[in-house]
Amino acid sequence: MDPEIIRPYVVTRGRTQPAHGRFDLISMALAVGPPPGPDAGLDPEHLRILQLCREPKSVAEIAAYLDLPAGTIRVLLGDLFDRELVSAQEPQSEVDMHDMKMYRAVLDGLRSL
Repeated sequence: MDPEIIRPYVVTRGRTQPAHGRFDLISMALAVGPPPGPDAGLDPEHLRILQLCREPKSVAEIAAYLDLPAGTIRVLLGDLFDRELVSAQEPQSEVDMHDMKMYRAVLDGLRSL
């Protein structure tokens, strides 16, 4: 079996979804509060995420820094979110997708190409 597949499975203890939160690729995570002590019971990957997120980082950025799949990062962020060690900001829709003016502007832009 490929070790690249086994490692993320072990890191998340077999979980494939975070307990709370959606964490899209562009969701931003930010560490809050002081760094936890050694008795916090966190895995090295959790601690690395907290270190990276001293400044806001997207799920995609964290995955790239840690060289782990985004799904694994989502689970780990969910763990940290549940412990109130990170805050997460989900992407917000800039445009109401039911707005006909928006559709017309997109069509006009495509036609002008």
